[in-house]
Amino acid sequence: MRICFLASASSIHTVRWVNAMVERGHDVHLITMHKPHPHKDKIDGRVSVYMLPFSSPIGYYLNVFRVRKLLKQIKPDILNTHYASGYGTLSRLVKFEPTLLSVWGSDVFDFPYQSKMNKKILRKNLNAATQIASTSLVMKKQIEKFVSPRLPIEITPFGVDMNLFKPSQIKNEQSEQITIGIVKSLEECYGVEYLIRATAVLIKKLERNQLDKEAKKVRLLIVGEGSLRDHLQNIARELGISDITIFIGAVPNTQVPYYLNKMDIFCLPSLQESFGVAAVEASACELPLVVSNVGGLPEVVKDGETGFIAESKNIEKLADRLYDLVVNPELRSKMGKNGRRFVSLFYNWEDNVTKMESVYNNLVNRKGNNGLS
Repeated sequence: MRICFLASASSIHTVRWVNAMVERGHDVHLITMHKPHPHKDKIDGRVSVYMLPFSSPIGYYLNVFRVRKLLKQIKPDILNTHYASGYGTLSRLVKFEPTLLSVWGSDVFDFPYQSKMNKKILRKNLNAATQIASTSLVMKKQIEKFVSPRLPIEITPFGVDMNLFKPSQIKNEQSEQITIGIVKSLEECYGVEYLIRATAVLIKKLERNQLDKEAKKVRLLIVGEGSLRDHLQNIARELGISDITIFIGAVPNTQVPYYLNKMDIFCLPSLQESFGVAAVEASACELPLVVSNVGGLPEVVKDGETGFIAESKNIEKLADRLYDLVVNPELRSKMGKNGRRFVSLFYNWEDNVTKMESVYNNLVNRKGNNGLS
């Protein structure tokens, strides 16, 4: 099949989809106005990449004729546009059939609430697509607040490579540290500040309960980069835990398992989360989870089985759930193993790619049967 993507080449989400499809033997093309990252998350050399002349945001309008020309040259069987707002606008104006519009999260949770015009643009973009794909049930419901699509919305999870994301064979159960960690951009919506504050509360609770040995073992590992890094480092200093808190910075997706395997507990206190791929990756590495009760996280975490779900922004509740895991290594191990089994059933990347292929095939066959052009 000849598949054309209209998406950001600098996003790991795009990179994983195009690489997966070319690995499956498809003829893959990527049209973008965002340059691939020069040092991480490499695009497979077999993917044909086309850079558009105009950059965003005006490029979502000015690149229309260039994209149409490219599509006439490529002659794809299907166009898969990623992101319902920016690239979704360009896709709507291009008017290619069949188009699958893959929605990511902030494009339907944030963008339409910024202005009446944005809401109008989003509705137009969603209605223009032949079909819409969502990574989670909660996002599917969000999409349906704006449109009644002509074809059912497909759930196409963004899962994990179970061969890459797996527990380390050398796991030292007698480690002198209990590391709580997160892998996320350091932005407000991911609630990293609540994790830092909850860790400080956790240590005090352990000390109050005369668990000084456990309190001294606690470490905090933060992997990711973002605009709040300095602010978060200052909070750690103010709370007196900067000496046990390590900020790693951004790492390529292929290096994420290395850092996950340095952790004993994964905590994701997001204020908003359309799916929760970071939680799925952590579960695949057999880490017990503590996450907030927002967005798609309750779909990917089984409360009491693969981790705990806590009330969003509630530092005390977050600390309580972390405490339960810190003092009980058997529970950590049980939840971690349950998590990997759960991910293998529902979020195995190879299965997710197969699902996306079936969505493509159905749309292409529908075009042939209906004589769409």
